[in-house]
Amino acid sequence: DYLVSKQNVKNIFVNGTTGEGLALSIQERKQLAEEWVRQGKDKLDHVIIHVGALSLPGSQELARHAAAIGASGIAVIAPFFFKPTSKDELLAFLREVASEAPAVPFYYYHIPPLTGVKIRVEELLDGIKEQIPTFQGVKFSDTDLLDLAQCINKNGGEEFVFLYGVDEQLLSALAIGANGAVGSTYNYLGQKTNMMLQAFAQHDLALARKYQFLTGEFLNFVIKLGFGVAQTKAVMTFVSGIPMGPPRLPLVKASEEFIAKAKAKLDSIVCKTEQHSNIRLAVL
Repeated sequence: DYLVSKQNVKNIFVNGTTGEGLALSIQERKQLAEEWVRQGKDKLDHVIIHVGALSLPGSQELARHAAAIGASGIAVIAPFFFKPTSKDELLAFLREVASEAPAVPFYYYHIPPLTGVKIRVEELLDGIKEQIPTFQGVKFSDTDLLDLAQCINKNGGEEFVFLYGVDEQLLSALAIGANGAVGSTYNYLGQKTNMMLQAFAQHDLALARKYQFLTGEFLNFVIKLGFGVAQTKAVMTFVSGIPMGPPRLPLVKASEEFIAKAKAKLDSIVCKTEQHSNIRLAVL
């Protein structure tokens, strides 16, 4: 309800990185998926459940569960301990998971900074529909915009969805054809990001850049303090007023010093975005 009413977010990606999905048990992941689908009914446009796991049977079990509860889509990360070393190996894993939910749109979750799997998405997409008929698109969480651009250039006619996952570079991805985004900052800067999307859609690149630079200013600040999932949960808590709880070990909770500095910085960012909004309204 908070995301819909306060941040204008209408699509949810469950059990991903920010949600610590890979630190949860299979049962915990199922419980979260069920609750998001239940709570999101008639409020959210899409509830995509991340079902990737290090174990193929575990991932397949989660895929079957997501299909059974009525998820809008499923996504799968590349296994990252015993890693696929080629397109064919990765595709075989993804195919075996997707086949367990044959009526559910399937997304590949590409995040090489965390998985270490650097197989280019451009290569992976070549002929992917023949292998995975339900393939819908990619959650592309990498800074390699050349790879993303080649994906879009070669596969635009396929109507694939390219959801960009590096929040501070979203505007760059939009410029080369990304058609959506999945990221952690949208939990607390969703409304501001929607303003950027609106400015971009209206071809007001100068205003869109201002919003993008402000997101980058905040992230640049907190990254220097030490920024990860635990710190993101702290930010989400003080912005929303909803206790997110502590992270799960080996992550440790954000320090009080971090919280104080991050809150002060974010408050200044929000003030700047409101100034931009007022200027824009005055012009209109």
